[in-house]
Amino acid sequence: MKILETSLLGVLIIEPTIFVDDRGCFVEIFNAERYAKAGLREPFVQDNFSHSKSGVLRGLHLQWPNPQGKLVSVIAGRVLDVAADVRVGSPTFGKSVAVELDSLKRRQLWIPGGFAHGFVVLSEEADFLYKCDAGYSPKDEIAIRWNDSRLDIDWPISHPHLTGKDAEAPFLLDILDRLPAFEV
Repeated sequence: MKILETSLLGVLIIEPTIFVDDRGCFVEIFNAERYAKAGLREPFVQDNFSHSKSGVLRGLHLQWPNPQGKLVSVIAGRVLDVAADVRVGSPTFGKSVAVELDSLKRRQLWIPGGFAHGFVVLSEEADFLYKCDAGYSPKDEIAIRWNDSRLDIDWPISHPHLTGKDAEAPFLLDILDRLPAFEV
């Protein structure tokens, strides 16, 4: 397993070791001891699964003040996954990282609590798995407009399929008072 740091401190790309032979492949997708050595020490308490069609964009979402870190991966298909730093006062506030996740390379992305997260499906369909370090808290959920120019995300789609909530989500600067503060 390789751990790759990104331009956003705390957001990690995880490249698992894939064992391939004539029967197919084997991948260890989670090992508590190994992930703890990489800095992911929080216990995971909830697993979520989503199935989406081509052009579906889910996000950008976060929870605050009860944050939820996510270890995300694609089981089938291909997505562009995005983490955005929305912690007020952070040196990387408004910056984002986009990583292609697919069912062949089996990369994972760790998005710590306090970062916004979203993805768009690039393949015909995609199955997406989230391992969360805290439960879902509807009262703490915050959505941010997917195409907010302040976040400068280079989405490979101009007219994604969105929920009403995501299509009408507020812009970053309109909810500064609801966002987490950066802590050293």
